[in-house]
Amino acid sequence: MADLDWTGSTVEAAGTKLHLMRAGRGRPVMVLHHETGTLDRLPFYDALAENYDVLVPHHPGYSRSQRPDWMRSVRDIAVVYRGLLADLDVSDVAIVGLGFGGWIAAEMASMAPADLSALVLVAPMGIKPPSGDILDLAITGYVDYARAGFHDQAAFDRVYGAEPSVDQLEMWDICREMSFRIAWKPYMYSQTLPHLLGAVRVPSLVVWGDDDRVVPQSAGHRYLESLPNAVLEMVRGSGHCVDMEQPEALARLVTSFLGRE
Repeated sequence: MADLDWTGSTVEAAGTKLHLMRAGRGRPVMVLHHETGTLDRLPFYDALAENYDVLVPHHPGYSRSQRPDWMRSVRDIAVVYRGLLADLDVSDVAIVGLGFGGWIAAEMASMAPADLSALVLVAPMGIKPPSGDILDLAITGYVDYARAGFHDQAAFDRVYGAEPSVDQLEMWDICREMSFRIAWKPYMYSQTLPHLLGAVRVPSLVVWGDDDRVVPQSAGHRYLESLPNAVLEMVRGSGHCVDMEQPEALARLVTSFLGRE
């Protein structure tokens, strides 16, 4: 893998200071992270930056971004990111949404259904599963919740360490509090989103790990029914956090779907 020059910057959107990581060149791809926040750099991000201009913003109120006190919905984040792309003069972008970030990505797609180049949703929240329930942050300790995203606990240890740092524990707690602010009632889904996705015309890839204990696979089939131009791919040996547990496999799927330039 080539040496990638990741740059971190502070950008402002809707009066909020956001942390943005960026690397690579070519077709723009925005990656939206999980509700557990994100590290600045992950192997999956590196793999995409080998072929694309990759932008990884930290969500408002998550990880290294400022918390806007006024924000009360996931759709608010989607609007903020729409404005951020305009401010950065980034157009014809492909969006890759991971879990909670998949919900944000789906909201963004529903706002302007034809102006994205592609949509990739990896075990997205945002739709009420027809069967089963989304794992509840309120009754699951944040360490146990983060571990539940992995099929193989050795993969969790590789990312976060067998004993995550105090800083990481504090970050998970901060992220959890922000999730309660914007995605509590109803919990981690939108009652309107399934009805709004029918206008999305861009090609859409939905990906699920075969051992997802956070978001039931039934939600993936609801996304397939709601998006007019979508396909579903399963990743074996993976839990909810496919990007961290099987980064190479996910990067291959995404690159194959988006194509190379």
